[in-house]
Amino acid sequence: MAKNVRRESLNIHQFHYWYLMNEPCIEQIKTVCEVANVILSDRDIRARLAKGDLKIDTLLDPELQIQPASVDLRLSSSFVVYQLPHVPCIDARHPETVQKFTEAIEIADGEGFIMQPGEFALGSTMESVTIPDDMVARVEGRSSIGRLAIVVHATAGFIDPGFQGQITLELSNLGRTAVKLYPGMRISQVVFHEMKSAAERPYGAGRGSKYQGQQGPVVSRISKDKF
Repeated sequence: MAKNVRRESLNIHQFHYWYLMNEPCIEQIKTVCEVANVILSDRDIRARLAKGDLKIDTLLDPELQIQPASVDLRLSSSFVVYQLPHVPCIDARHPETVQKFTEAIEIADGEGFIMQPGEFALGSTMESVTIPDDMVARVEGRSSIGRLAIVVHATAGFIDPGFQGQITLELSNLGRTAVKLYPGMRISQVVFHEMKSAAERPYGAGRGSKYQGQQGPVVSRISKDKF
């Protein structure tokens, strides 16, 4: 089949043949493979932890928590719940509306935090992470937690290069029954990606980053954004 044939005119089988025989596409395949390799494996994670630029303080059981391509993080005992039954709205430009209608909760040893159906709360990882300037991370829920209808983040799954602190979790119960979560349980996993080059202006004080050094669940600071 000629390489210069218009791919729009091909059926699916012809397109597969054209794709494999087209030299530029071979380079694209190589690029995809190279991109896939930037996710750190367990071996890579241990190497970067040993190097000291990637930090996770503190892994209680590295053999258990370091997975083939991620690290399991544990749930802390601190939560923030929203008292919203009679709230007309939360105003993104006025932080007092966030502070007024939230409540910090600390769970005692041996006790659990019950999430009702449809409930949203902020939690936190026990571990604090430090992300190097040439790396980003992504927080995901563990499969076993997801099968209880619990999700650990709404949109804040991305961790910037340069970030340091505990990770705030956006916990939601999507199911139809209450679920009890226990501090210390492995609640989420973090996946690390190496970037092509280090960030010129990483997350941190130099950027005025709002959540640098956060400890425990931190409510939205969106009012500090420049509108």
